Amino acid sequence: MEIKFKPKGVCSQAIRLELTDGVVHNVRFTGGCPGNAQGVARLTEGMEAKEVVARLRGIRCGFKPTSCPDQLASALEQVLAAQEEK
Repeated sequence: MEIKFKPKGVCSQAIRLELTDGVVHNVRFTGGCPGNAQGVARLTEGMEAKEVVARLRGIRCGFKPTSCPDQLASALEQVLAAQEEK
C-alpha cells in the first residue's frame, strides 16, 4: 500500500512510503534536509512499522516540537490505527 502524508511543523512538504505486511519500504521526503531525509529513508527500509514508530516518535528538530522522523512516525501511527479498526 502506498501512503502519502502531509507533515506539519517541519520543512518537508510531503512524505511518501510503501507499507507491505507491516514493513516499511521506499520512504521519500519532499523538501526538508536532503541528507537527513535520505538517512532516515535508508535506515527504515525493511523495518517493521511499529519499530520505526518506537524509534522515531518524539524526535525534535531544534526548538520545534516535532521533526521529519517524528512526522514519519505520525504517518505510520495513523495508518496502523486505521488498519486495526478494520
